[in-house]
Amino acid sequence: MSVISERLRRGSSSLAMALIITRRELRDSMRDWRIVWPIVILTLVFPWLMNFTARVSTGFVEKYGAAPIGPRLIPFLLMVVGFFPISISLVIALETFVGEKERNSIEPLLTTPISDGELYLGKMLAAMILPLMGSYLGIIVYLISLYWSMGYIPPLNLLILIIVLTTMQALIMVSGAVVVSSHTTSVRAANLLASFILIPMALLVQAESVIMFWANYKVLWWIVLGLVVVDLILVRMGMRIFNREEILARQIDEPNLQLAWRTFVGFFLCPPELALAPTHGERVPFTISRVYRHDIPYLLRRQWLPLTVVLVVLMASLALGWSYASRYPLPPQAIQLQNLSQDVFEKAPAIGFLPTFSTSGIFFNNVRALLLAVLLAVLSLGVLSFFPLMIPIGLIGLLMGEGPIVGYNPFLFFAAFVLPHGIAELPAAIIATAFALRVGASMVSPPSGLTVGEGLLLALADFVKVFLFLVVPLLLLAAFLEVNLTPHVVLWLKGAF
Repeated sequence: MSVISERLRRGSSSLAMALIITRRELRDSMRDWRIVWPIVILTLVFPWLMNFTARVSTGFVEKYGAAPIGPRLIPFLLMVVGFFPISISLVIALETFVGEKERNSIEPLLTTPISDGELYLGKMLAAMILPLMGSYLGIIVYLISLYWSMGYIPPLNLLILIIVLTTMQALIMVSGAVVVSSHTTSVRAANLLASFILIPMALLVQAESVIMFWANYKVLWWIVLGLVVVDLILVRMGMRIFNREEILARQIDEPNLQLAWRTFVGFFLCPPELALAPTHGERVPFTISRVYRHDIPYLLRRQWLPLTVVLVVLMASLALGWSYASRYPLPPQAIQLQNLSQDVFEKAPAIGFLPTFSTSGIFFNNVRALLLAVLLAVLSLGVLSFFPLMIPIGLIGLLMGEGPIVGYNPFLFFAAFVLPHGIAELPAAIIATAFALRVGASMVSPPSGLTVGEGLLLALADFVKVFLFLVVPLLLLAAFLEVNLTPHVVLWLKGAF
C-alpha cells in the first residue's frame, strides 16, 4: 500500500509541475492577440455562418426532392465547427520549442528543475487547452443557433461522438506538432513540416464527412479507436525522444547521406548484439555462415514481441474474414470446386489484379507486397505495416467461412489451396511483417543511446539482413511450390470437396 501511495504522490507532483508550465504558456497565449482573435472569430462567428449554411442547404435539397440529405448536413457541419478552432492548436504547438528558441527565451525554461516528461506534458497541454475550449464553445454556440432557427436537437450519442472525435483530432495535431517543434531548428522548417500533419487530418475529416452523409456512425467509433492508437503512439514518441540538451545544441540539420550509409553498412555487417556497443563502427568479419548460424536466430529471438503481435493480428484477420461470410453469403453451389481443372490455374493471368501464374510472377508479387509493408511502417510509425498481410489472410478467412454455405469443407479448402505453399510463404510473410513493424516502432521508441535516425537505420539494417537471407529464399520456395505443387494437390483432393 505504501508503494502505491508513493507512486500516486509522485504522479500528482509531476502533474503539478507540468501544470505550472501549462499556466505560463496559457498566460503568454492569452496576451497574444494573433492567437486569441482567430479563436474568438472561429468560436462566435463561424457557428452562425454554419447555421446559415445548414438552413440554406436543407432548403435547397428539399426543393429538389432530396429531403433525406438535409438532416445529414447538420451533423457534418457540427463536425466542421468543432474542427476549425482546433486547427489553431497546430500553430500554438509549433511555437512551443522552436519558437521560443528563435526568441531566445528557451534557455531559462530548459534550465528549470523539472523533468523532460513534465516539461513536454506541460507544453502539450498548453497548446491543446485553449483551442479545445474554443472548439467546445463553438459547438455550443452552433447548437444554440440551430435550436433557435430550426428546432434541431442532436441525439446524445452523436454529440458525444463529435466531442470525442474533436478531442482526439486535437491531441493528434498537438502531439505531432510538438514532436516537430522539438526537432526542428526554425519556425519556417516547422511550418513546412506541419503539412504532414494538417493534410492527413484534412483528408480524415473528408472521409468522416462521407460517413456522416451515410449516417453510419458506428464506423466513426472505429475511427475514434484508431485515433486513440495514433495518439498514444505520438505521445509516447514525443516523450521518448524529447531531450532538452539536444534542443539547445541543435543549430542546423544538414543531411549527410555518406554518414548515414556508413552507419547502415556498419549495422548490417556487425553481429546484432554488437550494434549498440561503442565499437559497432569497427570492421568485423562478415560471413554467410555467421548470418545463418548466429545473426538470424538471434534477431528472431529478440523480435519475439513483434512476431507475437503479427500472429495475433493474423488470427484476428482470419476470424474477421470468416465472420463476414455469414453477413455476405454466396448463393449455394456458387463455387464448384469439384469441377476444377488445370485450365483454371493456367488462365489465372486473365484476372488483372493477380500476378502471372508463374514462379517469377508470384515471387516478385510477394516481394513487392512485403516491401510495401516496410514502406507503410515508415509512413505510419508501424500502424499500417499489417495491411499487406491482413488483406489476403482476411480473404482466406472469408472463403473458409463460405465453405459450409456453398457446400465444401473449409479446412480441406485450406489444406489444399493454402497449406502446400503456405508452409514457406506464411512464415516468410509473418517474419517480414514483424521486422517491418519494428522499423516503424524504432521511430517511436529508438534504442537507448541512439538517435531516431540511428535507431531507424539499425531497424532497416536488421530488416534487410533477415529479408535477404531468410525471407527471400522462403518466398522463392513458396512461389515454386504454389506453381508446381499446389495445383496438383487441389486436383488430387477435388473429389473430396
